Amino acid sequence: MTTSEETLGAPPVRHWPVLRLSGVDFDPVLAELMREGPINRIQLPNGEGWAWLLTRHDDVRLVTDDPRFSRAEVAGRQVTRWAPHFAPRPGAMTLADTPDHARLRRALAPAFDAPGIARLRATARRKLESTVDAMLRDGPPADLVARVLEPFAVTVICDLMGVPDVDREEMRVRTRRILSLTDGAEAGERAERAMTAYFAKAVAEHRDSDGDDVVSLLGAAVARGDITEEEAPALAGSLQIGGEALTHNTGRMCFVLLSRPDLLARLREEPGLRPRAVEELLRYVPHRNAVGLSRIALEDVVLHGVRIRAGEPVYVSYLAANRDPDVFPDPERIDFDRDPNPHLAFGHGAHACVGAGLARLEAELVVDALLDRVPGLRPAVPPAEVRWRRGALIRGPEALPVTW
Repeated sequence: MTTSEETLGAPPVRHWPVLRLSGVDFDPVLAELMREGPINRIQLPNGEGWAWLLTRHDDVRLVTDDPRFSRAEVAGRQVTRWAPHFAPRPGAMTLADTPDHARLRRALAPAFDAPGIARLRATARRKLESTVDAMLRDGPPADLVARVLEPFAVTVICDLMGVPDVDREEMRVRTRRILSLTDGAEAGERAERAMTAYFAKAVAEHRDSDGDDVVSLLGAAVARGDITEEEAPALAGSLQIGGEALTHNTGRMCFVLLSRPDLLARLREEPGLRPRAVEELLRYVPHRNAVGLSRIALEDVVLHGVRIRAGEPVYVSYLAANRDPDVFPDPERIDFDRDPNPHLAFGHGAHACVGAGLARLEAELVVDALLDRVPGLRPAVPPAEVRWRRGALIRGPEALPVTW
């Protein structure tokens, strides 16, 4: 809710440390901030100073759709943040405001719009079936992450991007270093520079291409003058990194289903319920640690009686918005019958995730394949023994042992 008058003083600054969270546990610091009120001030482990944090569903939608809050103004500033390194490249779509953001997004639209995702579906399904076939031939037990989830996600994103087979393992390693909190800023920045150089060369080699993969689309867009040579590799890099998140997105969903035999049984009995179940799991499962990218207030804005001054950084929490009890009754319960379900797992406004359709496609295909092809699928170890990635921005299981 936006108010016109300032009535309250600024809340205290709360330090938000790096926590070793396992499974799909909700961050206790974020839960406490939500209880304290709709607007808070936070200090994260890296960067400088403090930032505002908005956690209510309506406020998150407001800020992410309001031109008074700028992503572009974040560039060049050491805003308090989780990531140890932060060196945005020219043309990074995540740090562009309208109209530049819309121009950059148009260059990618044919790969990520509904027809583009529909074209990808049949190929992705065949490759997933092949991956599941190989796991079944080798027999139980198996690590679902290593045998299915990771190779499937890497294959799909690299196919979509136009990354050839020979380069895929190195691309995966670079992505992990960029997303790591423990490898150090230098290693992350070095990996990011290498990825940028790779895509700059690839785009330059595809300026005469009429292909529908991302590298070809960007090469053609550069040739037309729609985007610059500097913008293209930044766009490609951000999308390639997003593909890593899809591995862990489906991994977290599978962990929940394997840990809840009642949910798994219902989806076997009611296959028509699966798309709605995926949406509910997207709402419920914490997809990352802490918060993502901030925005900068371009003018003074009063929210809930508290003045956010021009130049101050502002974060929103999609995780918190997805647990807002005013929007989602009984938000801690997984409810496959929840309708409507206006979750913000893919963000909101101009910066809503361009790969949302791809993420839904992967999740739905994985759920269908595992439930239909492996009817006896069950955990091979108790949930407490599942290993989770440590020191990473994106949460997910390191391994997911299963049997059947």
